[in-house]
Amino acid sequence: MYLRWMVRRDYHGVDLGIWKNIDPSQLICPVDVHVARIAKQLNLLQRKPIDWQAALELTAFLRTLDKADPVKYDFALFGTGVMENKSQIYKIN
Repeated sequence: MYLRWMVRRDYHGVDLGIWKNIDPSQLICPVDVHVARIAKQLNLLQRKPIDWQAALELTAFLRTLDKADPVKYDFALFGTGVMENKSQIYKIN
């Protein structure tokens, strides 16, 4: 996650983009329980364990969407996973 913040050049205030010597295409999408749940629901991830191989698998799929910056989808996957979890806890429809 830290690498994403430092490498990606985001003009919306999420990522700083101050490290210029690493290209965003080299980043691997971090996978936590929220990202994994949504990625599996969307059939972006088939692997059951949430591990390094899952991160590589998800990143490989995301590269088919944007080869230059596959990790840009991380924030959306994570946010959707967190909000979905909260809606289940609070029974929000």
